[in-house]
Amino acid sequence: MSFSFELIKECSQTNARLGKINTSHGVIDTPVFMPVGTQATVKAVLPRDLKEIGASIILSNTYHLYLRPGFDIVKEAGGLHGFMGWNSPILTDSGGFQVFSLGSLRKITDDGVVFKSHLDGSEHFISPEKAVEIQNALGADIIMSFDECVPYPCDYAQAQNAVERTTQWAKRCKMSHKREDQALFGIVQGSVFKDLRLRSVEDLVEMDFPGYSIGGLSVGEPKDIMYEVLDYTVPILPREKPRYLMGVGSADALIEGVMRGVDMFDCVLPTREARHGTVMTTKGKLVLRNATYSRDYNPIDPECDCYSCRNFSRAYIRHLIKANEILASVLTSIHNLKFLIDLMKNIREAIYEDRFSEYRQNFYK
Repeated sequence: MSFSFELIKECSQTNARLGKINTSHGVIDTPVFMPVGTQATVKAVLPRDLKEIGASIILSNTYHLYLRPGFDIVKEAGGLHGFMGWNSPILTDSGGFQVFSLGSLRKITDDGVVFKSHLDGSEHFISPEKAVEIQNALGADIIMSFDECVPYPCDYAQAQNAVERTTQWAKRCKMSHKREDQALFGIVQGSVFKDLRLRSVEDLVEMDFPGYSIGGLSVGEPKDIMYEVLDYTVPILPREKPRYLMGVGSADALIEGVMRGVDMFDCVLPTREARHGTVMTTKGKLVLRNATYSRDYNPIDPECDCYSCRNFSRAYIRHLIKANEILASVLTSIHNLKFLIDLMKNIREAIYEDRFSEYRQNFYK
């Protein structure tokens, strides 16, 4: 197998850790934030610009690519790497969360999920075996087991059933996974119930996956509850394998996740907020569509060296936003992704120099 994880250093004061993931399409330094390219594209950002800002891995969505253009087309094009012109690592999710999000449009059974397409209403069925087949065809370096994600809040019985089903589906995914150049991760479920989370970890670790994802968080629960779940879940995951917290991308949550021993993160947040005119800075978030920036000729963040900050002012970007120009989304998206990628780079340096606790304190100040 071309996938491996190397644990380089562990923080002496927290559970933060420095690592390196090796794949057939390149190396990923961890902790890492992964930009989301749902439809085989990171919205409003060229692959060339992703390279320039330091993105080492991006994420694409199995559910959406299954429906459009179809995984057979992507396979014919040489897999996702060839199809989207990205020669660095790619991760695909299993589609479990997207199916969960369909609500009344889907029906979950032990066999899999029957759902109606949000595009045209056509009926489809995805089983654990089908989810793996699709991801094998897409050809990402890291793929996910099919899982059942429950909402927050949910009752204990619902969460328990989801854990049992996720465990059974993980076994079926592992049995049907054929490509040795792809690493299949298991996904921990259990909502906010400690015994269910611990049981889910125990079940998955017994299957010996090359990496483990923590799912079912960032679905509406308060952040302090999410951190509490991480406090008792992350430490019992295998130390020698990567840990991936799914769907988390705010700067504070990245800091807190790293402190608890998480290695990988992804979220649509930075690009979604960018398209609505909100940017992340070292002084906090700015809503650039506000009138207060109409004559502000400073860069988005004077401490940032991204293309947007090197060349354009807040006033100009506000003008683009108000004029509904596409360039507004391009410039704000580049900046927000660079902000989080730089944040992770600074975090890695702080862990390496054993000053992560100090870095975290200064971040909040």
